[in-house]
Amino acid sequence: MTRRKLSCYLIVCNEADRIEACLKPLAGWVDQLVILDSGSTDNTVELAKKYTDEVYQTDWPGYGPQRNRALAKCEHDWVLNLDADERVTESLKLEIDEVLSRRELDATFIKMPWHTYLFGKPLKRGRYSSPQGKLFYKPGAKFKDRQVHETLLLPVEKVLVLKSPLIHFSWRNYQHIQEKHLKYATLIAKHKFDAGKRTTIGFAILRFFSDFLQQYVFRLGFLDGWRGLLMAMILGQYAFHKYAALVGLQNAHLDDQLD
Repeated sequence: MTRRKLSCYLIVCNEADRIEACLKPLAGWVDQLVILDSGSTDNTVELAKKYTDEVYQTDWPGYGPQRNRALAKCEHDWVLNLDADERVTESLKLEIDEVLSRRELDATFIKMPWHTYLFGKPLKRGRYSSPQGKLFYKPGAKFKDRQVHETLLLPVEKVLVLKSPLIHFSWRNYQHIQEKHLKYATLIAKHKFDAGKRTTIGFAILRFFSDFLQQYVFRLGFLDGWRGLLMAMILGQYAFHKYAALVGLQNAHLDDQLD
């Protein structure tokens, strides 16, 4: 049996320094490659057009709505959802080809190991080593309409976990780590505030320690040495920032009411 046809999409903005490393393994392998760019000011669009004719320039409505836009442009039943900081290895391509060539394929959601690199080495434990559901059966699928940490919703979720890894270079440097987590934290805080949730600085501090312990101790981050310690600290900060930002929104709202 021939491999089922495969669409792949990326949502991007200002990824000129790394988008080609992501696209090169995809060109000529996937049956359709869709790229949605949301206002890049570098040459991301020009580089993307070297690998596909389906490059679209859009506004930025948030992660969930943008992924749904891209999904709507995918023509085939099987969709691979990648980011510009991810790399498909040759072994992963072969394993995906094998799975999508099976006569009987019961799975609708295919996860793959995630090898996330931090300062030159992959994190082997904790949050950034969990298998990621990047390949899925499209009919009826959609993403939650959220600004960040959008969840894929499937009518029927039957998971298959592959053995070959997806390589992930999430952060360019330490500054990028902090900027990215702070951006996500403030978006999540706004989502929580709009949903009516409230908190205190005391809870924000508690979440720093609980998330640090979760990553470093309970998810065995300490086995990654100093990188594991650093990532546990960063994720503790990330948790703190989410709830500290929510406190800031609460107080700004109170100030507006007093005016």
